[in-house]
Amino acid sequence: MAVTKEEVVEFISSMTVLELSEFIKELEEKFGVSAAAPAAAMVMAAPAAGGDGAAAAEEKTEFDVVLKEAGANKIGVIKVVRALTSLGLKEAKEKVDGAPSTLKEGVSKEEAEEAKKQLTEAGATVEIK
Repeated sequence: MAVTKEEVVEFISSMTVLELSEFIKELEEKFGVSAAAPAAAMVMAAPAAGGDGAAAAEEKTEFDVVLKEAGANKIGVIKVVRALTSLGLKEAKEKVDGAPSTLKEGVSKEEAEEAKKQLTEAGATVEIK
């Protein structure tokens, strides 16, 4: 039996705050994510805490994955580029042939590192900016 979104919303709206808090924690653990509200609160608090110094010390959160060279295994690199970007064969080949080219923009550090790992394993030279 499939559960509709309306049934889920109705179920959640009937929970107490404590039950909802525990439910959110369970979802975070199961799916390996965290709620956005605590992160937003930290971003808002950082500038107030240290002024100009806090802005300079703020860690970079968005990264670009740049393909520098395709390397010897060009076909393998094209396959990885297609998987990472959901581009068609022609577009992925153009990205690889046109190196250096930016493959992903504004991604998380984890996603950038994973893309770099996959491309490096395929034989490409990659830079994260």
